Amino acid sequence: MSYQLIDGKATATAIKEQIAQEVKNIIAGGGRQPHLAAVLVGHDGGSETYVKNKVIACEQCGFKSTLIRYEDDVTEEELLACVNRLNDDETVDGFIVQLPLPKHIDEQRVIMAIDYKKDVDGFHPINVGRMAIGLPCFISATPLGMLTLLRHYGIETSGKKCVVLGRSNIVGKPMAQLMMQKQYGDATVTVCHSHSKNLKQECREADIIIAAIGHPDFVTADMVKEGAVVIDVGTTRVEDATRKRGWRLNGDVKFDEVAPKCSYITPVPGGVGPMTICSLMKNTLSAARHEFYK
Repeated sequence: MSYQLIDGKATATAIKEQIAQEVKNIIAGGGRQPHLAAVLVGHDGGSETYVKNKVIACEQCGFKSTLIRYEDDVTEEELLACVNRLNDDETVDGFIVQLPLPKHIDEQRVIMAIDYKKDVDGFHPINVGRMAIGLPCFISATPLGMLTLLRHYGIETSGKKCVVLGRSNIVGKPMAQLMMQKQYGDATVTVCHSHSKNLKQECREADIIIAAIGHPDFVTADMVKEGAVVIDVGTTRVEDATRKRGWRLNGDVKFDEVAPKCSYITPVPGGVGPMTICSLMKNTLSAARHEFYK
């Protein structure tokens, strides 16, 4: 079967161009340039890359962007004080605190401190709760990016069997809820994880597989039925001596053997990744317009 590659990079570029045009219209109408801030603690390689790409995306969209950096030894109190300053700053429309945080900081406490009206990552319990019952809110960026890709490619989800591999708060759980909801996926959803029995059988029956389990090459050809749609959220750094930097990004799906069985599949990199940052831009524009919260 010949598969179609779901190009997240090209889709994200097109959406960022639309956002840039909307920002021009806002400014032409006397409005203020949307402003996104990011707080980065320490020097985690993945986080550094993500935040750097976020700053570039802000430029492409015509946003103002601010990066606030702290070393690994920042205290929880200092970080919470920074969150409070951003909450109170009327020139900042939305902000993110890049995760993971150092072990001595309570991540949940930091997330709870963020004003949910500026929580463009969609991690605050108020946004998570509103999403779960289908109310307008900031949807976390990776699930929103996947939904956008499915829609952009006209992939039918209503009534389909969807298996989500992974149950993280950031990807697995919200994606399962969105795929279930009538206004988004309207699918029949099964969530599988490392302790699921008959995991291969569940996957073999799926029309759509969303792999967010964090194990490179976890999904193999014998787990995928002919014509399935496969969305790969995995981004694990694996050693690769042939690359200049000594590593490459590897997805949760064994692409070369799975792709021939699919109707649609996302690559890694260039699939879901670019859409995550693009979704953050969409959320920031919504925050600047007070679309969800007056």
